[in-house]
Amino acid sequence: PMSTISLSHLTKRYGPVLAVEDLSFEAGPGRVTGFLGPNGSGKTSTLRILLGLATPTAGTATIDGLPYHRLPDPVRRVGAALDSSTFHPGRSAAQHLRVITTATGLPRRRVDEVLALTGLSDVAGRAVGRFSLGMRQRLSLAAALLGDPGVLIFDEPLNGLDPDGIRWLRGLLRSLAGEGRTVFLSSHLLTEVAQTVDDVIVLS
Repeated sequence: PMSTISLSHLTKRYGPVLAVEDLSFEAGPGRVTGFLGPNGSGKTSTLRILLGLATPTAGTATIDGLPYHRLPDPVRRVGAALDSSTFHPGRSAAQHLRVITTATGLPRRRVDEVLALTGLSDVAGRAVGRFSLGMRQRLSLAAALLGDPGVLIFDEPLNGLDPDGIRWLRGLLRSLAGEGRTVFLSSHLLTEVAQTVDDVIVLS
């Protein structure tokens, strides 16, 4: 199925705070879409709603025409990296990924495949607590890729990457979109993603 992210008149209030107001856009397959805006503009709230972690006050946010909680087999439809600090520090990178494959019923062989894809094969046995921020970002991306999904959603994926890491990530995002996937990433820096994205959505 064509994997399209679609938001229609999305609004989110937290009590008196209006986090997202009347937001509508589409992000489609074969493209890298940048989701930009200063911190506090509502980017993370929007991503959380898209992934079923928060409920909209009004409007809709769908993937393939369905809200996240109604997607059949979501782990094979959508991969997301929202927060690179959610790792058990004592587990190795490989163990972290194996826990996810076990919980989601994905094939164990995907662990080695995504470690290779994200350049972590050499440190697969190292405890995640000793990882740099850039390596944690790579591990978040590896986890998002486990289900080989058609839609990828990344929150600030360039955080903590050095120039080599940023070049590497650009190449990865471009190749994922080149395979026909929908790649959607948030950032607060236009300069950071300008060379990576095909389309841009800006939140004020």
